[in-house]
Amino acid sequence: MSEETKNYKAERYNRRTLNRILADVFKENPLKEYGFEDLISLLNIEDNASKEMLQLVLNELVEGNKIQKNEAGNFQTVIKTGVVIGILDLSRKGQAFVREEQSGAEISVPNENLHNALHGDRVEIALSASKSGKQEGEVIKIIKRARTSFIGTIEKDKNFAFLVTNHKTMPYDIFIPFDKLMKAKNNDKAVAVITEWPEGAKNPIGEVIEILGATGNNETEIHAILAEYGLPYQFPENVEKAAEALSTEITEEEIASRRDMRDVTTFTIDPADAKDFDDAISYRKLKNGNHEIGVHIADVSHYIEEGSVIDQEAFNRGTSVYLVDRVVPMLPEKLCNEVCSLRQDEDKLTFSAVFELNDKAEIQSEWFGKTVIRSNRRFCYDEAQQIIETGEGDLKDEILKCWDLAKILREERFKNGSISFERNEIKFDIDENVNRSGFISGSRKRLTFWLRSLCCLPTRGLPRLSARKKTKSIRRRLSSTVSTTSRIWKNFTVSKNSSASSDIQST
Repeated sequence: MSEETKNYKAERYNRRTLNRILADVFKENPLKEYGFEDLISLLNIEDNASKEMLQLVLNELVEGNKIQKNEAGNFQTVIKTGVVIGILDLSRKGQAFVREEQSGAEISVPNENLHNALHGDRVEIALSASKSGKQEGEVIKIIKRARTSFIGTIEKDKNFAFLVTNHKTMPYDIFIPFDKLMKAKNNDKAVAVITEWPEGAKNPIGEVIEILGATGNNETEIHAILAEYGLPYQFPENVEKAAEALSTEITEEEIASRRDMRDVTTFTIDPADAKDFDDAISYRKLKNGNHEIGVHIADVSHYIEEGSVIDQEAFNRGTSVYLVDRVVPMLPEKLCNEVCSLRQDEDKLTFSAVFELNDKAEIQSEWFGKTVIRSNRRFCYDEAQQIIETGEGDLKDEILKCWDLAKILREERFKNGSISFERNEIKFDIDENVNRSGFISGSRKRLTFWLRSLCCLPTRGLPRLSARKKTKSIRRRLSSTVSTTSRIWKNFTVSKNSSASSDIQST
């Protein structure tokens, strides 16, 4: 229903209500002029206070360049002319809008005015008014393509072939000449790039650059998903070579520069099918009767130089991505599964947060710094859970004491307002052919909760450390990389005191 046919009830309007209604009136009828009396009649205003408020709001809109007042004293929308730059939002049905970069305003672009622009493209558009009086745009330049490759299924006919795309915002199939198919067969999943798009042609012309395999095959479909979302399932050759060339030796000089915690009982707890172990927990009883809890993460920055090809690749990937049957890692396998994996009975370089707790789980002192550790035992979740339930098993004293302290910490967290996002977990059973043979649904075991409570200790301690040393804090982002970690720790020199204490110092 247009503003012209809306029936506004006689009421006393305030500034906020008038701003909202007037914005709708002028947006729906951008070329129509309204006199002051026209608006009073349209809004069915009867009281003098609302009339005065209407005049005030109209003046504010004019001053803010939201509307304009012409020589006749009438009001209308400010119709922009010229060109603007923005990002194209294109639906599967071909409906298109450009969100202007400066104002954030959405400008409709008729399909015939797209001129081969695609979803996500950064474009320059010329502004005009349509026959209905609404503002619209026409693409006059494609500044940058959002994507250059597309995934789809090959459909071959006698004389031609198409890549039928499965992307929701790509409404065009790509015409593929037979000599550009790379021997792709009918119904193969493939990746193609657009090579040309003649003006006036309905479909772009392209060529196949990679054949993923037969549609329906598990490996094919997984690779299609990876390609669709830009998840690189292989590392560039120069990155792999750089990883292989890394020295994995831990020198005595390096050990001497760190706090040596290899004599402290340390263990990892991970899913049974985990291949990398990037964090660990340590425990020991102190002579004063208190308890030392250490939370350790692999010191990846020791091996990766800031700005190196490995660091740049990690920055581009941002994080590891976990799929049902595989992981797309942020770092090459030598690093994530070997050098920086806290494997049992191997010396490893780590960053650590070490806390001294009393029997009430109250923090008596804390220490943050670089360490060298040696994991005594790799547990899977079920093994550690069984120790908690039965009181028997490897490192039972350490596991049970950690459990006791974690219960207190967890209770304290919820008392202080922590929110529980507990939910049932679903795990798929995958057979040897990577086909789903079933799934298991169940609630998380108690072990998960105490692990979370212990690992929350550093997140409580680091803000205190930052406040004491007046250092700038960094918000965690998915794009954070090992070089970010390296820069943080370069701000500190660490005392190698053997007992937990607040002895990290800002340089």
